[in-house]
Amino acid sequence: MSKYDEQFKRKVVKQYLSGRAGTETLGQRHGISKSMVARWVARYRKHGLAGLRKKSSRYTAQFKLSVLQQMWKEEWSYNQTSAWFDIRHPGQVGIWERQYHSGGLDALEPRPRGRPKKMPNPPVPPTDQAVPLPEGERTREQLLKENIYLRAEVAYLKKVDALIQAKRSKLQKKRK
Repeated sequence: MSKYDEQFKRKVVKQYLSGRAGTETLGQRHGISKSMVARWVARYRKHGLAGLRKKSSRYTAQFKLSVLQQMWKEEWSYNQTSAWFDIRHPGQVGIWERQYHSGGLDALEPRPRGRPKKMPNPPVPPTDQAVPLPEGERTREQLLKENIYLRAEVAYLKKVDALIQAKRSKLQKKRK
C-alpha cells in the first residue's frame, strides 16, 4: 500500500499548479519533501492522473536497457528519467544502472521473487567414488582411510582430555 493516496497527491499537485505555492511551501504544509512534490508534478504533467495512481509492474531487461540508453543519450537525471518513463521510484533507475555496469544485460533480467518452490535436488555423488560396500566387504583402502580417521579422532579426544585435566589441576592449586 502506498503511503499517500491518489486524492492527496492530486490535491497537492493542483495547489502547485494554481501557482500560489511552491514545492518547498507545499512540502512543509503537508509534511512531505519538496522533491516528492516536484516528482508528483512532473508525473502529472507527463502522464496525467495515471501518473499519480498506484502502479506495480515488472520490467523486462530490454526495457531497462532502453531506459538507460535514453537517459545516457539525453543526459537526464534519475528523477527526469523516472518521470519520463513513469517509473515510480527514481532510485530504481540508479539500481538498474549499477546492475548494468557490474553484470551487463544479464544482470538486468528480472529475478524470481520469494522462496524457491521446492528443495533443491541433492548433490550427485562424484562418479570416481566407489559405491559403499557392506560392512564385511570393504576394500583395504577404505579400511586404511577409516583407521587413519579413527586415530586422529582418538588423538584429538586425548588432547581435549589433557587440557581439561590441566585446567582442573590449576584450579585446585589456586584453591590451596
